[in-house]
Amino acid sequence: MVQVASLFNQLLQHFPRTEFASLVKKHHAERNAKGFDCWTQFVAMEFCQLAHADSLREICNGLACSEGKLVHLGIANAPNKSTLSYANKHRPAALFEDVFYTSLNRFRDQQGLGARKAKFRFKNKLQSLDSTTISLCLDLFPWAKFRRSKGGVKAHVLLDHDDYLPSYVLITEAKTSDVRVAQALDLNPGSIVAIDRAYTDYAMFDKWTKQDVFFVTRLKENAAYEVVEAFMGPLPHNIRADELIRFTGGKAVKDCPNLVLRRVVVWDEANQREIVLLTNLLHFGATTIAAIYKDRWEIELFFKALKQNLKVKSFVGTTKNALLIQIWTALIAILLLKWLHHLSKAKWSLSNLASMLRLNLFTYRDLGKWLENPFGTPPLVPASEQLALNLV
Repeated sequence: MVQVASLFNQLLQHFPRTEFASLVKKHHAERNAKGFDCWTQFVAMEFCQLAHADSLREICNGLACSEGKLVHLGIANAPNKSTLSYANKHRPAALFEDVFYTSLNRFRDQQGLGARKAKFRFKNKLQSLDSTTISLCLDLFPWAKFRRSKGGVKAHVLLDHDDYLPSYVLITEAKTSDVRVAQALDLNPGSIVAIDRAYTDYAMFDKWTKQDVFFVTRLKENAAYEVVEAFMGPLPHNIRADELIRFTGGKAVKDCPNLVLRRVVVWDEANQREIVLLTNLLHFGATTIAAIYKDRWEIELFFKALKQNLKVKSFVGTTKNALLIQIWTALIAILLLKWLHHLSKAKWSLSNLASMLRLNLFTYRDLGKWLENPFGTPPLVPASEQLALNLV
């Protein structure tokens, strides 16, 4: 059977037009629009991400080269550079933020994003909180001043370990403190958050403990504490110490009075070093606490996949709104790649999948069969045969 839709079209079918139109209406994104609608802008920016286009010229020319195939994407013509630039500058980035969260919830409801790699016995929601800085040229992005001669923005991500995709994303200027963002989060009681030492704040630890929110982090080397109780029995082979401690430093005593936390010393065999963990999980095994912190590495892999495979290091617009639109469309694209990677039976890496998809966006093949055999021969259009009528 000859397919009449490209791979790009089949991916865009996961964004229902009625749902998209309701979000456009919610944000008044097409107010005073003259012909160029938000769907065309969305298609163009997703093409930027999936095709790895470096500029507005590449986006518009790349779509124009496939002029006859654009009707299947729901657009009539490729946009002009000036039109797309104006839309990215003025149309609300909150529209694409809502598209991301709406699509993410739908994929999760359909259980189409895979499962957690590490298996834990507990049923608590496990999440990681971290941020990544995107460097910007201060001459082009003067609004994003970070240091004297450097600009940047920071993406704060709360990663859900059930499918290793964000539950929450906040994009701020790079000078925004990580602790301030963590303090403003409203975490559900019973959830476990894995964080690094940049989030050390004793008042926040005290507040989370009172709210039944659990955390696992690294203990600062200069932290002053006293041992309340030490586990004296035989320890697992990679656990050097397991103790209950109370902080004795002046600021810590003021911020978290009488708070008893747990100090676990883990031996890292791969790097031949000790890792000292701090947690308020008092009833979990020490090896489980070590495994929770080890699984925090998944958020670093998420940042790596986002920056290597999508366009979040160079931007096609210099305004804050254009930058936000490009980051949110990149998050939508990583959602699609994650879904394809889960469905794929070719056992390729996410980077290989992204590169192969980039080369086959307008290939007319069934998406499922392409994922099973990406190097197969596309279906051929059967030659038409003229029937002869016997009129004699």
